[in-house]
Amino acid sequence: MKNFLLDKDTWQEIYSSIRKNKVRTGITIIGVMWGIFLLVVLLGAARGMENNFNKLFGNFATNSVFIWAQSTAEPFKGFQEGRQLSLKMSDMENIKNEIKGLEFVVPRLQRQALAVNKFKTGTFGVFGDYPELDKVQKKDLVYGRFINHEDILKKRKVCVFEEEIYKQLFDKGDNPLGTYIKVNNINYKVIGMYKSGQVGSGGPQGNIHIPFTTFQQVYNIGDKIGWMMITGKPEFDITQIEADVKLLLKNLHKVNPNDERAFGSFNLGERIAQVTGFLTGMQFLTWFVGIATLIAGVFAIGNILLITVKERTKEIGIRRALGAKPWEIKRQIILESVFLTSIAGALGIIFGGIVLMLIDLTLGQGPDAVLANPTVDIPVILIAVATLIILGTLIGLIPAQTAVSIRPIEALREE
Repeated sequence: MKNFLLDKDTWQEIYSSIRKNKVRTGITIIGVMWGIFLLVVLLGAARGMENNFNKLFGNFATNSVFIWAQSTAEPFKGFQEGRQLSLKMSDMENIKNEIKGLEFVVPRLQRQALAVNKFKTGTFGVFGDYPELDKVQKKDLVYGRFINHEDILKKRKVCVFEEEIYKQLFDKGDNPLGTYIKVNNINYKVIGMYKSGQVGSGGPQGNIHIPFTTFQQVYNIGDKIGWMMITGKPEFDITQIEADVKLLLKNLHKVNPNDERAFGSFNLGERIAQVTGFLTGMQFLTWFVGIATLIAGVFAIGNILLITVKERTKEIGIRRALGAKPWEIKRQIILESVFLTSIAGALGIIFGGIVLMLIDLTLGQGPDAVLANPTVDIPVILIAVATLIILGTLIGLIPAQTAVSIRPIEALREE
């Protein structure tokens, strides 16, 4: 087999066959190339969407729900419709004590504030937070640390901010740790900085985090809570936890159990499951479309080779009459089939890779990237190539069998 593959006459014959059918061969190669091209590009795009999703939500505990207070939609127990509600620290304690399956209950507070560092200023979101926030919404720290329990107990005036704020308030190359910035004319010591880009960040403006107790004192808000991030244990259903928490809050605040407006919520676990399901479906559809297109292209190669065999009937008869064995003719046609599919596959992979690079340059850069690093794993490419070669071999067997089934005497009579 090795000598056969290295035989110059073998490849000259393949080249001669391709040259005689340039247009048909070109169209066939384009068909197979389009199939592998589609597969590579669609799989890369699906991976880009998945990477972008992980970039946005990857640092969140997926089994989470956000809950906040709104206004009532129905009168209840002497209270009129439209009563404005607010969450309190006591609500958080009741939730911890009454609801099963909880891992974390993290209260949060927020205000907009003017931040100043020397001559640079900006308006940002200021959050009052507990250290547990870093467990349900992991911060990718560049410098320093996040808020700790000592900061909470001592009501320290310290802050952690995201990278976008650093770009606006500091000169490039400066180390912000240990420096002070003014937030609403109050000095805060910088103890940490984390990377931007995830859901829950301040977007183009950025976020500043200060200890929850410091926030309460500075803004004089008593025991009120802006909203809560609640994370369930893996074995518990976050949707059921959400329903139980909202029902408990309605009882605590004397709200009609059927009032759907009193407490708002956003179930991150449900949304992540929906997006994950969509990505899985997209990958399945991509494989289906890509493989179907590949099979169609490979069948086209088989048809081309059948036509070629028909045109070369007399030549095959002469070779048989001169002593060529059936297997020698078979392997010649199979090799031609594999060669065409391999060339088409290689071109499809190359062009698909180029398109993914262009997509990454245009849609994959910056904080608003739609497709983050759209790539295809090498094992997937190898599987696609192996599939092509196998299909090329199998489809080549049909014209190969047709060729050897022709009797030499009948082939020599062919005009």
